[in-house]
Amino acid sequence: MPTYIVKCSNLNLSQKQKNSLANDISNTHSKFTGANTFFAQVIFQKNIKNSHFMGGKLVKTKEIFLNGQIRAGRTSKVKKKLILGLRKILIKNTNLKKDFVWVYLEDLLPNQMIEYGEVLPKSGQEKKWFSSLNPNLRKRLRKMEKKK
Repeated sequence: MPTYIVKCSNLNLSQKQKNSLANDISNTHSKFTGANTFFAQVIFQKNIKNSHFMGGKLVKTKEIFLNGQIRAGRTSKVKKKLILGLRKILIKNTNLKKDFVWVYLEDLLPNQMIEYGEVLPKSGQEKKWFSSLNPNLRKRLRKMEKKK
């Protein structure tokens, strides 16, 4: 499951913005990787006031950071489209200029990840993995996919 952690400094996101960001991030991940949206989770965190520094100086501007841990195995072309799509989403949902937006992608090996109690498949093997899950879990995941 890609885990996207959104961190903000000097910026308060409304619940509406969080809902929109979570939906847009999940759909963008799915669009560019082909993975189902139920694989994506988005976690929001706010940096404590006066706890963010750059170059040793306190940051006073509004900044947003997105750190995405994704399964390794995708091409550079796919990852570039994904990272640019994610940047666009952050700008759209916050109205920040792009120089206040940060996006990082980290590749994790699928065999070093467990989700829904099972070791993840390699990229492109999701359907086979999904069909090996117990019926109740498959039903739960299908419901999540329909809630887009």
